[in-house]
Amino acid sequence: MEHNHIYATLSPNGSAWDLGQPPPGLRACPLGTLPVIYYSVLLCLGLPANILTVIILSQLVVRRQKSSYNYLLALAVADILVLFLIVFVDFLLEDFILGAQLPPSLNKVVQVMEFSAIHTSIWITVPLTVDRYIAVCHPLRYHSMSYPARTRRIILFVYVGCLLSSAPYYWWPDLLQGLPNGGSDRGCNLGQHVLVWAHCITVYLVPCSIFFVLNAIIVRKLHRRYRTLRLRGYSTGKTTAILLAITSVFAVLWAPRVVMILYHLYSAPPTAPGPARLLHLVTDVANMLALLNTGINFFLYCFISKRFRVTAVAVLGAFLRCRKQPAPFYASHNFSITSSPWISPANSHRIKMLVYQYDKNGKPVCISS
Repeated sequence: MEHNHIYATLSPNGSAWDLGQPPPGLRACPLGTLPVIYYSVLLCLGLPANILTVIILSQLVVRRQKSSYNYLLALAVADILVLFLIVFVDFLLEDFILGAQLPPSLNKVVQVMEFSAIHTSIWITVPLTVDRYIAVCHPLRYHSMSYPARTRRIILFVYVGCLLSSAPYYWWPDLLQGLPNGGSDRGCNLGQHVLVWAHCITVYLVPCSIFFVLNAIIVRKLHRRYRTLRLRGYSTGKTTAILLAITSVFAVLWAPRVVMILYHLYSAPPTAPGPARLLHLVTDVANMLALLNTGINFFLYCFISKRFRVTAVAVLGAFLRCRKQPAPFYASHNFSITSSPWISPANSHRIKMLVYQYDKNGKPVCISS
């Protein structure tokens, strides 16, 4: 994420907006102390919430062997990295505690890791969307196409791919200082323009397009089944509802940041103090909204899924009492029934149920039908 120092002051001549290290005693952030309070609260709530999410989903993965739980677990880990690297290191540590950037080489390495965490947090939702699409639109083929062993390989591929593809962001430009356009400087910044556009496309436009298309197909398919079959006890499935909530919240919260990145890319920094302060304020708010996306998934899960709420209460209760949780009862840790979101007790007689067991490599073996 572009470094938006909270310590922004007017330059000595009073006409230019200086986002570098301010003179002592001059701190002119338009939002005052609100950003440090906001990021501190976000870190203090989001980090424990994501750690608790990892614990809960780890238990659900062992019990249920659902691919979607593995994706949500990987998403929670990526959100933890984003909160630590960007909220703590980039904003709180550099802007508020140290009041200065890290050494240049270390700062660039942290910058690459920040982009890697951001991209992973977003792109891990793409295979989750594909997983739900297969579960809804091709339920009888779901366990032959989506199973724990393949899910783990996909997650590893996303993490490694995002890390490798983030290497060019070592040269990410300082957008708050503006990029010169036209004249002899245009060729020098062509690579930076390509890098900024690549970031906006890969981090927002492409994922949102995938989310929109597949979610529209999922909703349409579920609606058509409901109208055609008139199923009693009809349910869209909690995991599908969680997916729709995650992708919708992401599209809304990240839109302002993408707009501001492109605005800074093609607009010169304002010279007047008023417009400069307003631009700085809008950029701060856009960053705040984007980072909020990493701290609210736990609350979305609790609101939508009763199973998640019950497990969260059990984990918190065991932690507060300093007791080990009782071993959960289930038939077998590698036992599963096909989890199409439109199967319910009221309509299960209409559907051919497939019962699967996973081998030691995590591949499905159908044991009854």
